[in-house]
Amino acid sequence: MARSPSSGTDERKRLLVLGAGPAQLGLHRAARERGLYVIACDRDPTAVGFEYADRRAVVSVEDEAAISQLARAERVDGIIAPGIDWPVSIAARISTHVGLPHPVAPETAALTVLKHRQRTRLDEHGVPQPRWNVANAADDELPLPAVVKPVDRQGQKGLAVVRDEAELAGAIATAAKVSRNRLALVEELVPGPEVTVNAFSVGSEFHPLTVTDRLTAGGDAFGVALAHVWPSEHSVEEAVEAARLAADALGVTDGPTYTQIVLGPEGPRVMELAARLGGGHDAELCHAALGIDLNGLALAAALGEPVDIPEPEPNGGALVRFLVPPEGILEDVDGLEEALALDGVLDARVYRAPGWRFGPFRRGNDRAGYVLARGDSREDALARADRAAGLIRFRTADAEALVGEPLPK
Repeated sequence: MARSPSSGTDERKRLLVLGAGPAQLGLHRAARERGLYVIACDRDPTAVGFEYADRRAVVSVEDEAAISQLARAERVDGIIAPGIDWPVSIAARISTHVGLPHPVAPETAALTVLKHRQRTRLDEHGVPQPRWNVANAADDELPLPAVVKPVDRQGQKGLAVVRDEAELAGAIATAAKVSRNRLALVEELVPGPEVTVNAFSVGSEFHPLTVTDRLTAGGDAFGVALAHVWPSEHSVEEAVEAARLAADALGVTDGPTYTQIVLGPEGPRVMELAARLGGGHDAELCHAALGIDLNGLALAAALGEPVDIPEPEPNGGALVRFLVPPEGILEDVDGLEEALALDGVLDARVYRAPGWRFGPFRRGNDRAGYVLARGDSREDALARADRAAGLIRFRTADAEALVGEPLPK
C-alpha cells in the first residue's frame, strides 16, 4: 500500500489505534517497542497513551466518518481498538471498506458490542449465561435482585443493581437514556466469584491464556475491578469451556477475546465476551504470568501477519492492582518511584496529571492508576502489590489519602 505524502521515506508499518487512554496504554507501549508508526486518536487531548504515538489525532473513537478519513489519509496498514467495546465494530467496518486485514468480521464485531444481540446468539447456541430480557419499561418478570445496564455501553456506565421492585423503573429509564439504542438490558444477578478468561484464537482454534480472579468493588462502584489476580483460586476448567463456547457461538475465529464469567451455584455463567484485549492491563498481566506477549499477538493480527501462540512459561503469581484516589483536584503524587523500586513490582503508573479532578469512585474510568506485580505465589504477588500501593499517595486540593488499603478477599 502506498504511503501518504506526510510519511516521507518512513517505511515503518503504520497502525491506527482507536483510543489513547489507560485501557490502551499497554498496546501503545508495545507498538512503540516494536517500532511501528502509530497514529492514535482520542477525544481527550491529555490522554496518557499519546506520549507513545507518532501522530496524535484529537477525535472521538466513536466518530466513524472521521476515523475512516484518517485511515485513508494516513494509508495505514491496520486498525486496532484495544480495551474498549464500541470502536471494535468501527475498526472492523472501516478495515473491510478500506481493504485492510482485521481479525474480526463486521458481523461478529456487531454481536460482541451489542449486549442484547450477544445474549440472543449465546442462547441460540446453548451457552450458559444469566437469564435476561430487554426492557424499556418496568415490565420485566425476572426475579430480583437484578442488574440493569445499557445494551451498548461498558465501564459500568448506566449500570445499577436493583433489589427492590420500586427501583426497577428508574434503573431501566437511566440505562435506556445513556444507551445509544435507547434500550436497557435486565439480567439475573448471579451470585459467585468472577473470573476473566483472556484467550487468543487462530484459525478458529481457541487458545486460553490467563484465567484471573476479578476482585471488584461494591456499593456505588458495583462491578468495578479493583484487581485481576493470577492464578485463580477457583477451579476454572468449566469457565474456560464456557468462554470457548461463547467465542464459537459469536463467530470469533481470530484475535483476542476477553470473557467475564461468574462461577455461579449452578455452574459458570458468561456475563459478556469482548473481541479485543482487556482494558485492565490484561495483556501485560499475561506477559508477567505466562511470558506470552499478548499485546504483540494482537498487533500481529491487526496487521494481517501470521500469529503463532508460544508455549506458556508460568510464573508463581501475578496481578494488576488498581489505585483508587480521594476526591478532589490532583496536586501531586508521592511514592511512585519508591513503589517501582520494590522487588517484584514490574510497573506502576498514574493515569492523570496535576489539575485533574477526581470525583466519586463509581466507574472504571475513575481509577487513578495501577500496579503490576509478580511473586513466587499468588499470595506473594498480592502482598507485593499491596506494599507498592501503600507507598503511593495522591495529594489533592480537597483531601489527602493513602490508596493502599488491602484488597477484598
